Amino acid sequence: MVKKPHPHPNPPLEGEGVGAPVASPDTTLSLKGGGELRYSRHLLLNEWGQEAQAKCAAAHAVIVGAGGLGSPAAHFLAAAGVGTITLCDDDDVDLTNIQRQMLYATADIGKRKVEAARDRLRAVNPDIALHVRDARMDEATLCELARAADVVLDCTDNYKTRHAINRACVAARAPLVSGAAIRFYGQVTVFDLRNNDSPCYHCLFGENESLEEARAATLGVLAPLVGIVGTTQAAEALKLLTGIGEPLTGRLLMVDALTMRWETVRVKRSRRCPVCSGREPN
Repeated sequence: MVKKPHPHPNPPLEGEGVGAPVASPDTTLSLKGGGELRYSRHLLLNEWGQEAQAKCAAAHAVIVGAGGLGSPAAHFLAAAGVGTITLCDDDDVDLTNIQRQMLYATADIGKRKVEAARDRLRAVNPDIALHVRDARMDEATLCELARAADVVLDCTDNYKTRHAINRACVAARAPLVSGAAIRFYGQVTVFDLRNNDSPCYHCLFGENESLEEARAATLGVLAPLVGIVGTTQAAEALKLLTGIGEPLTGRLLMVDALTMRWETVRVKRSRRCPVCSGREPN
């Protein structure tokens, strides 16, 4: 059986911050200069096509956390041609990261994560705009990021930041893709806060509940599991950005990697939620 759901499982670099002017991506560029070949395997999909690719090129994804979950999520969003990606983290690369954080190599040890990640993502796709925030995110910054985003991916590993991201996304009505992985257990869900019926993170995991903080640094995590969860987050983000498929809104997808059993649990919005109960129709 899959374990019970668990909520875990400073200034920007010069010229790289969200606060700096960001030119709107030219959606026509997504299929120029080799774009048709670069994105050809997506363009072959009937559900995707040129319209979805243009939506990707015009979109802005914010990824908070550039570790085990943020690494595969950022890689696949960049490779898919999401026009603007903002990556946030305040940590250095260390040897323990290399086991599971696919954006980094041994030669990156000691570098700032956002710098190493930016270089890797630019090598993956030089045609997109990459911005980084090398700082711990406070409430004001998260609100700024959420207002500027078409989708936000929570790839962090602590409750306080998760709830702060949730509050910012509720206020901005920004879709939020949340993932967590610890030991052998992972989970992903979508809070599409553009939709009045969608729950928020607090509806599922109350901020004042006595929940044990679980981190890979103390409990460990199976390396491929973070790839599974982070990649699923990227897939959900792409569906939200392009309008294809059915996102995981109102559904919590859980995986037990020891048995490779998957389970989906329905999640409803709490009308008494102190964070999102006051949402009014757009």
